[in-house]
Amino acid sequence: MTRRPSLPGAAELFRVTAAAPAPDEVPGTADAPQQRRGSGRTKHTTKITVYVSDEELLALEQARLSLRAAHGLAVDRGRVVREAIAIVLDDLETQGDASLLVRRLRER
Repeated sequence: MTRRPSLPGAAELFRVTAAAPAPDEVPGTADAPQQRRGSGRTKHTTKITVYVSDEELLALEQARLSLRAAHGLAVDRGRVVREAIAIVLDDLETQGDASLLVRRLRER
């Protein structure tokens, strides 16, 4: 007989204990479209480079500072950009041809 204690394995420690309800099972979500959210503070594995003008960078930094000063939200520029992308993509998905993105891109 061994003196080593019997410990649970990783599969037992990290097993799923309850299945998450499907979106149509959650009350009040069957009729509502899912809203995109920016990914927030997570490790991101994909990177893109976007070039902006000095004025755009200044406006982004001013927005970040405004979020902190007026709304108590300490976020970085990347988080602001990811949220803005989520908002624009939601609008495009729901509004289609009438979306703000389509209208603004057609102006140029």
